[in-house]
Amino acid sequence: MKTSFRRGYLLLITLNGALGGFLFGYDTAVINGANQLLKTFFDLDPFREGLASSSAILGCIPGAAVAGFLSDRFGRKRILLLAAALYAISALWSAIPTRFDEFLVARFIGGLGIGVSSMVCPVYIAEVSPGAWRGRLTSLFQLGIVTGIFLTLFINAFIQSLGNQEWNLLWGWRLMLGAELAPALLLAGMQAVAPESPRWLAAQDRVEDARRILERIGGPEHATRELAAIREALRQEEGRLAELFTGPMRRPLVIAVLLMAFSQFSGINAIMYYSTNIFVTAGVGVADAFTATAMIGLVNLVMTFVAIGLVDRLGRRLLLLAGLTIQVLALGAVGLMFAQDGGGLALLIAILAFIAAFAMALGPVSWVVCSEIFPTRVRGRAMSVATFTIWSACYLVAQTFPVLRDSAWVGPARTFWLYAVFSVAAWVFVWRMLPETKGRSLEEIEMAWRRRGGQSGPPPNQPDSAPNGISL
Repeated sequence: MKTSFRRGYLLLITLNGALGGFLFGYDTAVINGANQLLKTFFDLDPFREGLASSSAILGCIPGAAVAGFLSDRFGRKRILLLAAALYAISALWSAIPTRFDEFLVARFIGGLGIGVSSMVCPVYIAEVSPGAWRGRLTSLFQLGIVTGIFLTLFINAFIQSLGNQEWNLLWGWRLMLGAELAPALLLAGMQAVAPESPRWLAAQDRVEDARRILERIGGPEHATRELAAIREALRQEEGRLAELFTGPMRRPLVIAVLLMAFSQFSGINAIMYYSTNIFVTAGVGVADAFTATAMIGLVNLVMTFVAIGLVDRLGRRLLLLAGLTIQVLALGAVGLMFAQDGGGLALLIAILAFIAAFAMALGPVSWVVCSEIFPTRVRGRAMSVATFTIWSACYLVAQTFPVLRDSAWVGPARTFWLYAVFSVAAWVFVWRMLPETKGRSLEEIEMAWRRRGGQSGPPPNQPDSAPNGISL
């Protein structure tokens, strides 16, 4: 039976999660425009320069680690409110420090907010989304991230243009970081009107509350069907962290951890945090470097819309394989240009090709897959493991990039070739291990894992278990 979903209500719900993604993106990109100024203002060496960019990530790691447990205990909405408070505190404190250690503490607090929202937001969206729409709706979290990155890069460029270098050293970077307060307050306000996850409510035996939300999404029949599926899934769940390491859940855990790790080891945040510096290193002037960085944000935004349009049509695997192929070629080209002392337009095109490939595939699809392959009772805990992985990997990339870039025996060329090697490994992993989940309800995915009984590969006698059509 065809269900008529109330798109306006679904949009309200997903915008709540997407706004958390926007703050994630803002906090990620704001350091890109500020780090050159911070380097001069605090007289930073390469290690401390990396620490300035990675200090927020140090907060992401514990934030992601505890967010799953907290959201499973207290609900998705309350923990989103906590994330908004952390973002607001960080925005204010980051704008006023006079010492480098004060700046690091302020950024660490913002990192806690990123870690929390990066875990809760995709889970929240996935738990309210109909199966046929879940891919594109969960991709709105990634759209929020890239929109935050896009607008922030332009805000940074605008603030940088307001004064000369001396003014920017005193005030520019403070305005860039402090402007995050506005979206943080908006996220806090959204919690007054957005509903709680119906799947979380059902897991807390608040069935009637869950029913009312599901009826608003798709009507009484939709609510009845969804609640029946949720109850059956919950009946078979233990809801403990140890369940993630049992037979049926081991494979999705491995998939989530490796997918998140590969998304960072491809080098995406080396570019997002340091693109201005990368272009300056390649011989581009500071003003032109800001403009080129803003173009990165534009391509990132546009190609995320492409991902939203394709993820539920082509499926997760095909989109990932196509995007990773382009990534490998683009990263190889970036390394080659640095090896030949090239730059300018050719370097910009190669970097934009990498950004486009990541934005249409590995960026959004990683979050989609990880938010849909775990059972309701442990989804928060499982996403904590996944987001702990992504932020640990992100920290390694952000902290090591300046050191590798300035190393006499590595340099920028070999650094980007290293990222290309990781992208090749990601392609092989997707080809061999990642099942297709498009169009399936969360409960259908869970039941499929349980039927597999924790096997490490596709059942040998199933006709759809070939590598080019792996299915649950």
